[in-house]
Amino acid sequence: MLRRRWISAAGLALAAATWAAAPALHAEPLGAEAFVKQLSAEVMDTAKTDKSIQNGDIGKIRSLVDSKVMPHVNFERMTAMSVGPQWRSATPEQKKRMLEEFKTLMINTYSGALTQVKDQAVVVKPLRAAADATELVVRSEVRGKGDPIQLDYRLEKAGEGWKIYDVNVGGFWLVEAYKGQFAKDLSAGGLDALIKRLGDKNKSLASAPKS
Repeated sequence: MLRRRWISAAGLALAAATWAAAPALHAEPLGAEAFVKQLSAEVMDTAKTDKSIQNGDIGKIRSLVDSKVMPHVNFERMTAMSVGPQWRSATPEQKKRMLEEFKTLMINTYSGALTQVKDQAVVVKPLRAAADATELVVRSEVRGKGDPIQLDYRLEKAGEGWKIYDVNVGGFWLVEAYKGQFAKDLSAGGLDALIKRLGDKNKSLASAPKS
């Protein structure tokens, strides 16, 4: 039950952190706190009003991720941190396959949470960081029915803007959680074994009946 609740909360976190149509973010440079506030507000509005997303349309979600999410996420850093030391010795082809399977896993696993976005709102807490910080944590909460869910973002400076490279949901950093899940396959068969398991998992999730 706890794991199921965490996955659902993680889905909302990823939605709030990344799944947004965000052309306005490019209008002018934003501080880290303002970046999170604007992106969170836009994604919640999108998830609430887009019927395709509410119906769990994976194709629509994937298209949205490819066109609007990736510019605001350092996904290669997120993947490298989740894999650990073996990432440094991986071939370009292995890295390409791992990035694709990991992205697909996250989309398949968490897309269902987007259909649950109804009356939630993200409240960003005052930022406590040096003005010239290039890496920092923005803390917030998802508030709606039930208890608030802790939602923190690790951001890195990217040009004049910011990129997300990790998310903390209810006290669990996603990168650390995935790193623990990936460790068994990596120790048993290396990166190829992990890629195969993720591929099999993605096929299973894709063929599962939609509730």
